[in-house]
This record gives sequence, structure tokens and C-alpha cells, in this order.
Amino acid sequence: MADSSSVTGRTPPPGIDTTIPQPARFWDYMLGGRDNYPIDQEVGQQVLAIFPDLLDSARADRGFLVRVVRYLVKDAGIRQLLDIGTGLPTANNTHQVAQANAPQCRIVYVDNDPMVLVHARALLTSTPEGKTDYLHADVRDPELILDGAADTLDFTQPVALMLLGIMNYILESTEAHSIVKRLVDALPSGSYLAMSHPTAEVHAEAIETSIAQYNASGAPPIRTRSQEELVQFFDGLDLLEPGVVSCSLWRPDATDIGVITEVTQYGGLARKP
Repeated sequence: MADSSSVTGRTPPPGIDTTIPQPARFWDYMLGGRDNYPIDQEVGQQVLAIFPDLLDSARADRGFLVRVVRYLVKDAGIRQLLDIGTGLPTANNTHQVAQANAPQCRIVYVDNDPMVLVHARALLTSTPEGKTDYLHADVRDPELILDGAADTLDFTQPVALMLLGIMNYILESTEAHSIVKRLVDALPSGSYLAMSHPTAEVHAEAIETSIAQYNASGAPPIRTRSQEELVQFFDGLDLLEPGVVSCSLWRPDATDIGVITEVTQYGGLARKP
């Protein structure tokens, strides 16, 4: 599994709690990264013992990000992206995919994990023509996010709002919908909303058992939502084909070979009319 030798045994940076797992470090471990600690590895191994296919979901979610950003920039002409719940830097970060297709793209990353803040410099390697910025903020404070992002993004022009694997940490659905609505309401016509979210409609027993194990670890708890529940986040928007589907089935690349199977992560993209 992941080689975390880069942090194991080191004194953690100030503000980093290594006694409980943290989402960004957990998913870094799942994606084979090295910015995680023994507690993240331990919980990761426990979860994978219950549901080894979770690795496929983690990779499918990253593939979904790449294909969505590529579509937004190359096909839809988007040049501004607001990525909330960024996670730790890895391969194919949002700004890398966006600026590879249009170097003038401007990207704002948002996360509330102190570990991401420590590594945020890796997210700020913009092309000369574009710009990247990082905000240390919580998705529960959309006003703070919008105010901070306005230093880099022009909210009179279309913006792509990326909420990948973040709303599952907002357990109460009324609150989750309120947050998404406030963020979308701040965007002009022609903007986009991209979301991904775990579901128990695929591999139901395994995903529910593994999430229970994860939540019992002391990490910030998460929940699943159904396809129908996720579609509701796109109310008032024009949902692009193929709708809300398994991330692995959202416009797979022509180069993908073999049979593409469903994963326990749904994704969708919609345009604001």
C-alpha cells in the first residue's frame, strides 16, 4: 500500500493532530500518497479489510475530476474554478488539468485541514498566464469562502464550483443543501456545479460497514446519499448527460479498456442557466 515514509517518524508540523485520522490524509493514503501518518494508515487498512474495492472508488473519483475539469476548460470554455475540499496535493490536481488545456485559468483551492495548509505551496504552482490561490476555510462558511475567492476570481464571469467528496461530511441534508445553494447563487449564468459523493446503492453492505468502521475511528464522520438525493443538489440547474452516475461511468475516456464497473462514488456536472 502507500509508502508514507516521508512523514512516519517525523515530528508533525504545528497544529497537526496525529492521534486521530483526518480525511485529507486518509484519502492521500488511499491514493498511494506519502503525506499520512500511522493512524491514517491503520484506519485505512481496517476499512480496506472490510471493503478492498474502496481503492477503485478513490481512483474513479480522481478520474472524474480530471475528465470534468478537462470538459469545463476545453469544451465549455471555463477559465475560473473554485475547488472546495481540495485534499492533499497529488497527481492531476485541478490547476494542472485546467492550465494544461488553457494556461490562463485561475483556480482557488479551499480546505480546512491543517495538513493541506502545510502543503498548499504545491497547489500554487501556476502558469505565468494564470493564477492559483489557497484559502484555509470550512465549507460550512460559504460567505468566508466567497469573500476570499473574490480576490482571485471574477464573480461576474462564469465559475466552475467543484464539490468533490466534501458534502458527505455535512450530515444534515438541510444544511448541506443550504450551503450548496448559497455557493451556486453567488455564481453568474454560465457557471457550473460539479459534485461527487459516496453512495450505498453500490456494494451496499460493504460500504455501510466500512463507513461505520471509519466513523468509529474518531475521524470527522461521513454519510452516504442516494442517486435521487444527489440529483436534488442540482435543482434549478441543467444537468449534463449522463446525469448523476457512478464516477467511473461519467464520460469515460475512449482509451479506457475492459469493462467499466460501478464504484461507490456518484458524480454529476450541471450548468447554471
